[in-house]
Amino acid sequence: MNEAPVTDVGSQALRAIGAIRAEVAKALIGQRAVIDEVLIALLAGGHVLIEGVPGLGKTLLVRALAKTFDGRFARIQFTPDLMPADVTGHTLYDQATREFTTRKGPVFTNLLLADEINRAPAKTQAALLEVMQEGQVTIEGTPHPLAPPFMVLATQNPIEQEGTYALPEAQLDRFLLKIHIEFSTQEDEHAMVCQVTTNQVGDRLNVESVSTLVKPAAVLALQRFVASLTVDGRVSDYAVRIARATRAWPGITAGASPRGGIALVRAARAHALINGRDFVTPDDIKALALPALRHRVTLAPELEIEGQSTDAVLKALLNKVEAPRS
Repeated sequence: MNEAPVTDVGSQALRAIGAIRAEVAKALIGQRAVIDEVLIALLAGGHVLIEGVPGLGKTLLVRALAKTFDGRFARIQFTPDLMPADVTGHTLYDQATREFTTRKGPVFTNLLLADEINRAPAKTQAALLEVMQEGQVTIEGTPHPLAPPFMVLATQNPIEQEGTYALPEAQLDRFLLKIHIEFSTQEDEHAMVCQVTTNQVGDRLNVESVSTLVKPAAVLALQRFVASLTVDGRVSDYAVRIARATRAWPGITAGASPRGGIALVRAARAHALINGRDFVTPDDIKALALPALRHRVTLAPELEIEGQSTDAVLKALLNKVEAPRS
């Protein structure tokens, strides 16, 4: 595919995205790929599931991102006794006014960190389904729309599985991307240690160095611009062929639903803009294939026993699905 820089219309969007990325990087040292993938999800208007061990800066990332666009941030610690009303809110009777009033839950925010989401039972996890899909909450039969932009960033620990509940497939399918966050390089980890231990008491998360650059309305404008980027029919067909290939690939017992192809195209648009283009190439689709599909497929038990990873199987699949050449 021929490449060209973004148009003048998109240059402002590109500068804004670059500035937001730079501000978040001030707080979360290293993890450039993670920052980019979270930004891609935000620009595409999607939600992300972040998998990684504790202490890698997931909360810091969300707080820093919220500060860059003056957005509201809320965090829910998912536990086995967490109730749906603790997430969405509830109504209560006010003795003083003798009326029922609605107390809105923490989902009424811009960025919602659902920490260790797999530690809550299915009923509470399901409370997020309507929120993630419809952008609204129904309390006692009354719908309450959430002010956009709204994004759920859920985390789970890949190692400690005792006392956890598997996320329902319907909920997994609502996440645009599943992001793996790994340990930083030695240099980045050293820089982080120096930053946290210099002139600071304790180890509380610090986003004071992060500047507020835009307002939430600007994020909505960026999302609309990303949604308008050109996607050639051959490129979208490539995304569909990748998603369909997962349904018949050896070693995959459950492939991606049509949402897999949709997620690939949505995320690829944002990836294209971040990389300075106003149209999508096959490389954008391929770059987002793993985070967009790894949570939408189920490996056969024998592959899991052999230690095969979902990413390895998807990489083999990508090598076999032919990409458009021109």
